[in-house]
Amino acid sequence: MSAGAGTADGRVPALLEMIGASWVSQALCVAAELGIADRLAGGPRDVAGLARVLRCEQATLHRFLRALAGLGLCAETEDGRFALTPLAEPLRADAPDSLRAWALWWGRYQWQAWGRLADSVRTGESARHLLTGWSGYQLHAADPEAAAVFDRAMVELTRLVAAEVREAYDFSAVRRLVDVGGGYGELLCAILPDYPAMRAVLFELPRVVEGAAKNLAAAGIADRCELVCGDFFESVPEGADLYVLKSVLHNWEDGACLRLLGNCRAAMSTEGGLLLIERVMPSRMTATPADRIAARNDLNMMVGPGGRERTRGEFESLLRVSGLRATRFTPTPMGFGLIEVRAA
Repeated sequence: MSAGAGTADGRVPALLEMIGASWVSQALCVAAELGIADRLAGGPRDVAGLARVLRCEQATLHRFLRALAGLGLCAETEDGRFALTPLAEPLRADAPDSLRAWALWWGRYQWQAWGRLADSVRTGESARHLLTGWSGYQLHAADPEAAAVFDRAMVELTRLVAAEVREAYDFSAVRRLVDVGGGYGELLCAILPDYPAMRAVLFELPRVVEGAAKNLAAAGIADRCELVCGDFFESVPEGADLYVLKSVLHNWEDGACLRLLGNCRAAMSTEGGLLLIERVMPSRMTATPADRIAARNDLNMMVGPGGRERTRGEFESLLRVSGLRATRFTPTPMGFGLIEVRAA
């Protein structure tokens, strides 16, 4: 191969882009922290005015805004002002499809853990555990500010998936639904308005229920939802037509998942069902955008709580050991799978 061939055919620039990609998540996090999108929502602003409002040094803020313009998150006008672009609208705190909390979580709280990815690969331990000594989600109990950002981020991500779940699954036969580990209840906020006869139970840890109560009330469904505190590794409420686990199993290794699934199996009636909403990893990875997203999320679970994303075969194995069986796998455009489950 001749000198410079890698540059000529695009391999070196592409690799350099990958190597330096971490700057993007940090730029997004800082933009979210400063509230850039909120400040620009009313129209173009000059740097001097923004610097005063944001209490930033004007020259460095100008350089940062130009970097955001390079990402397409704002546009630099001919007179030197900066305007918000449609791409950056979800960074607004009040946007209906806001991802501001997710940008904060990824750039602020996951940053150090990703820096210890090599240690996770070598040891099999969660990088978060290696850094802090905390396992699973103990960090949230110790750091209320981190917990609040995480819980809000989960609302944002669930909102994106919930519309697809509502379209792909028929809940008309469900009179009582239990959302196990349902966070602030955003999935229930999407489902219940379409099914007036449905009643729901949101089963969560005590630290979450106050935020859940506010979210359900804002959605106008609080009178149809019972908030129950508990630990799903000990038991789950009985008597539901359908149990839902949305993005729960991927937080945990197999042993913990088997305990949780066993508790669901014990609570289910003969006619009851279970719906898993999880990313389904491809059985063979390829260099496609969808597979890169799956890989990113799998490694994020590795360095974070210590869980993993799973293939269809791995889900089927967990279910089989738990006395359950998958009756249908339905993919969604966001890369999640709806796994319908019954007693074996």
